[in-house]
Amino acid sequence: MPTLVQPVLPEPRGPISMSVVDLLAERAQLRYLTRVETSLADADPAGLDVQLALYICYELHYRGFAGVDPGWEWNPGLLYLRGRLEELFLEDLRRGVGHIGPDVSALEELDALCVEPLQGNGPSYFLRDEGTWDQMREYFVHRSVYHLKEGDPHAFAIPRLTGQAKASFVAVEFDEYGAGKGARLHQQLFTDLMAAADLDTTYLGYLDTVPAESLAVVNVMSMFGLHRRWRGAAVGHFAATEVTSPPGSRRMVAALERLGAPQECAGFYREHVEADAVHEQVVRTDVVGDLVAREPGLDQDVVFGIRAFGLVEDRLAEHLMKCWLDGHSSLRRPLD
Repeated sequence: MPTLVQPVLPEPRGPISMSVVDLLAERAQLRYLTRVETSLADADPAGLDVQLALYICYELHYRGFAGVDPGWEWNPGLLYLRGRLEELFLEDLRRGVGHIGPDVSALEELDALCVEPLQGNGPSYFLRDEGTWDQMREYFVHRSVYHLKEGDPHAFAIPRLTGQAKASFVAVEFDEYGAGKGARLHQQLFTDLMAAADLDTTYLGYLDTVPAESLAVVNVMSMFGLHRRWRGAAVGHFAATEVTSPPGSRRMVAALERLGAPQECAGFYREHVEADAVHEQVVRTDVVGDLVAREPGLDQDVVFGIRAFGLVEDRLAEHLMKCWLDGHSSLRRPLD
């Protein structure tokens, strides 16, 4: 079993992330009421500096970092800076998602998401048909910053829900957490996958290796989950994750079987084919359906969450495909 519970702070990738890393080296109480002022002029909201700074801030709500004062988690000065970064990120998401018309409903949006294209493209199709084992291992690394905490970002939404939506949300999350069996935690299954693929199983062991696109995939979940204001978006993201998981996981199983990968690798995706096929209907009817029936004003927020999921996933897919088709690594630090 991994012995490192708390990850180490990553290397900063610009002035914003450096400000955050330098700050976390101090004791939180020393600057408790002082605003953390860092210039965000010309900052790229989708760039590595901003996304890494956000990821570090959010990680304080998960496991924290080795040697970092836990008092930073709710320090108002750091929260002020995080809020400014979130404003940048949200505006970028809004631009990417575009206008959501008043006649668009969350359930219709999910129905459209369930329709698989006849001629699909993207990483799972590429890996299924022609990808190499090295590219597959890179894909695992990209996904490790999420799957080693799978279930946790969405769990922040639970206390913000009521009624059937809450009960069904918890039922789905129960499966994500191994239905009470530690060895079946999806986080643990991905740890087993990483070990079988001869990769570092340390929690966030590849935080210095993945690009901004991989971090944004997790940051959007954390941001929605940590704000009650965005509970509808958190549910939309959760629903989109569950609905798209089974077909993508089937393609990954086919890819891993073609490559003769260890059973632990295919086993992780087989679990998602089986479990998420059931989850798909539960989240559509009992989570999303119940939520928007109780709170109709959240319908467009749910749509925003669904589309934000697609936006950050598409950006990561575009990055992966461009790198692989150009014949070079998709990681900031290529694997040995």
